[in-house]
Amino acid sequence: MVKGLKGALLLSAMPFAIATAALAADPAPAAVPTLSTEAKAASAKIYFERCAGCHGVLRKGATGKNLEPANTQKLGQQRLEKILTNGTDGGMVNFDDILTKDEIANMATYIQNTPDTPPEFGLKDMKASWKLLVEPKDRPTKQMNKVSLKNVFSVTLRDTGEVALIDGDTKQIWAIVKTGYAVHISRLSASGRYVYVIGRDGRLDMIDLWFEKPTTVATMKVGIDARSVDTSKFKGFEDKYAVVGSYWPPQYAILDGQTLEPLKVVSTRGVTVDGEYHPEPRVASIVSSVIKPEWVINVKESGQIKLVDYSDIKNLRETTIESAKFLHDGGWDASKRYFLVAANASNKVAVVDTKDGKLAGLVDTKAKPHPGRGANFVHPKFGPVWATSHLGADVITLIGTDPKGHPKEAWKVVAELKNHGSNSLFVKTHPKSKNLWADAPLSPDRDLAESVTVYDIANLDKGPEVINVAKMADLPETKAVKRVVQAEYNAAGDEVWFSIWAGKTDPSAIVVIDDKTRKMKAVIKDPKLITPTGKFNVYNTQHDIY
Repeated sequence: MVKGLKGALLLSAMPFAIATAALAADPAPAAVPTLSTEAKAASAKIYFERCAGCHGVLRKGATGKNLEPANTQKLGQQRLEKILTNGTDGGMVNFDDILTKDEIANMATYIQNTPDTPPEFGLKDMKASWKLLVEPKDRPTKQMNKVSLKNVFSVTLRDTGEVALIDGDTKQIWAIVKTGYAVHISRLSASGRYVYVIGRDGRLDMIDLWFEKPTTVATMKVGIDARSVDTSKFKGFEDKYAVVGSYWPPQYAILDGQTLEPLKVVSTRGVTVDGEYHPEPRVASIVSSVIKPEWVINVKESGQIKLVDYSDIKNLRETTIESAKFLHDGGWDASKRYFLVAANASNKVAVVDTKDGKLAGLVDTKAKPHPGRGANFVHPKFGPVWATSHLGADVITLIGTDPKGHPKEAWKVVAELKNHGSNSLFVKTHPKSKNLWADAPLSPDRDLAESVTVYDIANLDKGPEVINVAKMADLPETKAVKRVVQAEYNAAGDEVWFSIWAGKTDPSAIVVIDDKTRKMKAVIKDPKLITPTGKFNVYNTQHDIY
């Protein structure tokens, strides 16, 4: 086990905003407005927290537009301030209820200046950051609590750098665990015992649910900016490895699944599907196959999907599948053979046949598909389908996923359902549910952002019901929009949970809806529930049920 950080590596381990503020940028043209050192550091922090995910660390664009000075300087200070204030129809929220006028003005100036290049972060840096807090031999040999672990929810508290572990049976907060900033996802070990959470600051924490109270047993940093993690799930490799992907530096790392010890780092820099070199091909979503000892690793800017065979990590084998640029999130079809991933800025969904190791389809869709992990159900007419919602269109797209039973519909858009707005992040159903839910939390329209769409799967032609979930929470009126985000089912599939993502100084909540009646069943409120966003039910996440 490595002890703490070495002094020479402190810069690499700092959050992106601090690290980049400490680096010298190329001098800006005289006509471009400049910032004080303090204002630049504050703006860099805001950019990392709010903007880098869509626009990139180097601002070359992906889901969001290219924000390099050649483009931003053409728009100018006033136009940029207006865009930041009001948001866009393409999925960027209005920042006037998030940032002050001075912060908006400084951000408009900041993105007109040359981006800083943050430091690299290699295996040596990772090992220096790695802390094994509780060795495997010192952990419980059996579950030491009486909580029904399969119905625990790991809930991201975005702005506090924590996750709340909530008992889905009692609706009580079981524990709040300190993690990295703005945990993007929680993933489960194959056994369902360990929760792995990855923060956008590159910090990865491994939480053991067998203790009396959930306990972090290992932690490390994979880089300065990160989004994805998963574990080895193939028979014989359960809980042996974890894999974590970085936005910066663009790479993925293979770790010991029991201790998080860094074992191997693989860069994703290289040539895109267009044949051009890109310095920042970020690792987006990762999923773990149950039919092979393999991870599916999606490289955003390059448009390449890596099938990584982890059976021999010393002689690692990658199969590279070309698809379309700006790969983002996605999920398995119901059979767990095919993986569907949104190339959202290309307006496509790529389909990978993981059994044969080939691209099965490249499906054209409406603007900016953003499925989360998507939703699988049997359509009354077209058979098994997978659904995605969209950041840039007010539809829910259904894609056929049954090449044997419904070959004419396979890997084609078979239907488009009307969503209550564009700017959607997640669509969700459950094998035991008759409903299909979609949100629109990034809408600049308050009522749309606070509402969800729900369809009766057996009667899709009837049209949707639109429900204002935020009103159910009965929170005090504030300036901030109460964005309703990410439906997540409980283990039984009879409840659907929504986060009410309010301002970081405003009360937030989680609303639990009875899936059958579509009526409010419970509201979880607590002063410690600060900006809840993503929620991950242990059983559903463990078994890729969506």
